[in-house]
Amino acid sequence: MSTQAADNGIISVQSHRPVAETADRLEALLKSKSIIVFARLDFAADAQKAGLKLQPSQLLIFGNPRAGTPLMQAVPTAALDLPLKVLIWEDADKKVWLSYNAVDYLQGRHHASGALMKPLAGVSALVEAVVQ
Repeated sequence: MSTQAADNGIISVQSHRPVAETADRLEALLKSKSIIVFARLDFAADAQKAGLKLQPSQLLIFGNPRAGTPLMQAVPTAALDLPLKVLIWEDADKKVWLSYNAVDYLQGRHHASGALMKPLAGVSALVEAVVQ
């Protein structure tokens, strides 16, 4: 069971694994479903290279052109939020979270139809599968 919170269009689901392990699990799940992982950014490692300190934090950028392209064809500004992203981060209390944009928030932001947004809705199931 995960702890979930929503704030300003951002959904956060708690993981009971460390950031790197949670990110590894998400990346493996995406690849197993033939979803393209375009990038994996390790913000804490980059901060450390710059002589700065940051709580563990990684961002996975992923998608499927068959899902995103029709949306971008209809609403070009949707490309600001595509490909999809999930941020895996540790808070000050050492709790780990997976945060992503709620599909209904993106739909409202870009005034897109429900049919165009439907392929993006699977992000919540992916996140829930990772925290199990």
